[in-house]
Amino acid sequence: MNTRALSRFFRIASLVLLLVTVALLAAITTMHFAIHGAEVQVPTLKGMTVADARSQTSGLGLNLDVDHRYYSSEVAAGHILTQSPGAGTVVRREWRVRVAESLGPQSVNVPDTVGASERVASLELRRNGLEVGEKALLPDSAAAEGTVLAQDPPANAQGIDQPSVHLLVAAPGDDTPDGYVMPDFAGWPIVAAQAALARVGIKTETPNYIDLPPAPGAALNAANGAGTVIAQSPAPGARVDLDTMVKLSVAK
Repeated sequence: MNTRALSRFFRIASLVLLLVTVALLAAITTMHFAIHGAEVQVPTLKGMTVADARSQTSGLGLNLDVDHRYYSSEVAAGHILTQSPGAGTVVRREWRVRVAESLGPQSVNVPDTVGASERVASLELRRNGLEVGEKALLPDSAAAEGTVLAQDPPANAQGIDQPSVHLLVAAPGDDTPDGYVMPDFAGWPIVAAQAALARVGIKTETPNYIDLPPAPGAALNAANGAGTVIAQSPAPGARVDLDTMVKLSVAK
């Protein structure tokens, strides 16, 4: 091959290589914009109305879901309390943004459903703007099947977080219970409280002993003596089950 032919071969090869490089760069650039063009940054939704937040997220190609509703004395009803993912998070289009909506301050009264049938209790709760939460069954030979034995939160409760009331309902005597109502152990000897819980299979954490001297002039007795329960978690009336770990605070 002569020098002129060899030179022309290298020029053609260089041109082909250049064209391939340009094509590769164009493909990479196209892929980059395709990938990043499908990503958006989650806006700040907290404090916005649900309608405004839905409009904004829709314009970005995101989906808005109201997962929970809570009472709040600080955030007006219909406005957003929390969001997930947080503001500034980069996500793909069509991503679901979950928010909690404020119901404003608690304005409903919690009715007393204990002793009513489950159906009547459900209707009464809904009539008061509340929802039926979790339902637990407990065999009780002294109550008719389907009777509400306890509720959480209790009647006339104030400062509740959510508009839902959990019910403990009487089941046939041969059924296995799937929940219990937390008793009020205030004033109980710690050993008696632990024994009562252990009897149904509920465990307790190591008691928290607290120095709590009696009031001046008060005699030590079962209500304020050393070794008695002075606080508990969950609170009395709450629904508990075999997975619940009970915490008891005890006077030294």
